[in-house]
Amino acid sequence: MRELGKQQIEDIALGATVLGTGGGGDPYLGKLMALNAMAEYGNVKMITHEEVPDDALVVPIAFMGAPVILIEKLANGNEAKDALKMLEEKLGKKAFALMPIEAGGMNSMAPLALAAELGLPIVDSDAMGTAYPQLQMVTFTLHDIPSTPLAQADEKGNRVLYETISNLWSEILAGNAIIPMGGACVIACYPVLGKQLKKAGIHDIVTYSEEIGSAIREAKNNSLNPVKTLIEKANGHLLFEGKITDVVRNTEGRFLKGLIKVEGLNDFSDSKMDIDFQNEFLMAKVNGKTVAMVPDLITIVDTETAKPITTETIKYGFRISVIGMPGNEQWRTEKGLEIVGPNAFGYSEEYQPVEKLNQ
Repeated sequence: MRELGKQQIEDIALGATVLGTGGGGDPYLGKLMALNAMAEYGNVKMITHEEVPDDALVVPIAFMGAPVILIEKLANGNEAKDALKMLEEKLGKKAFALMPIEAGGMNSMAPLALAAELGLPIVDSDAMGTAYPQLQMVTFTLHDIPSTPLAQADEKGNRVLYETISNLWSEILAGNAIIPMGGACVIACYPVLGKQLKKAGIHDIVTYSEEIGSAIREAKNNSLNPVKTLIEKANGHLLFEGKITDVVRNTEGRFLKGLIKVEGLNDFSDSKMDIDFQNEFLMAKVNGKTVAMVPDLITIVDTETAKPITTETIKYGFRISVIGMPGNEQWRTEKGLEIVGPNAFGYSEEYQPVEKLNQ
């Protein structure tokens, strides 16, 4: 167990946004929520998955909805607590700890804010290792762990409890309910016992996020190249450098979908890049040739600062560097690719690892 203070929260928010590949919500808002909760209730304690008793209940907390809506429609601060309470009442058991469901700006912070308020620890694990747009796209699905009972709460006080026949049906039903809720809500989902988490989770992800954020911060403080530092720390590949020349962005239901066009600069001055996204960056091509694809990570950062840029904030004229990073090994299996591979998002291409595409 260790305590997370202000600097750790800053670093986690930065690093998780890198891993979130453009999704997971605005990191600034999530960070403010966590820091405000810690200022009022005290710092958060973080434990490893090995410190969770096998029969203890761990509950992931997350925002659900289109990222752009999470900027425009602020939470009232009670949604996560309402959702957790409803889930605990259904199960007849109190949560031993909370955890993030994914690595992403706001969703890396949501369980931290509630953990501070309730005096619960968070677990240094998640179920994606990055951010994916749909509820069933978690490693828990690979291990046949159900998403329900799932509790959903909005800022108006509406609360819904689901028992579904599959994790995909949870995505369908909870996703459709988000629309009349205003496009965004908070969920408590995938309640797991310690023994399940130990087998199915992606571990040490919060610490890894913190290490990435710390490396970027220290590189800037020491006048080093933060993008190069990030690539080295994350075992990444520089896919492109350039200027954004066009952003096509549409909110379809609870998803933010679109295409980014980039004109090359420096070593890439004679090339063009296209990046598809659906809440997260999914497919990157240079001059029509694929250089990275889901489930590997495609991250866009500011070329000067290495600050990650999310899908809802990216704009024409930004000078960016595009980095590809290997996805977690659980996603590179046959079953993993069925859930989060290119075909799961409607692409006809078969998956090829980012390191093979950039030899």
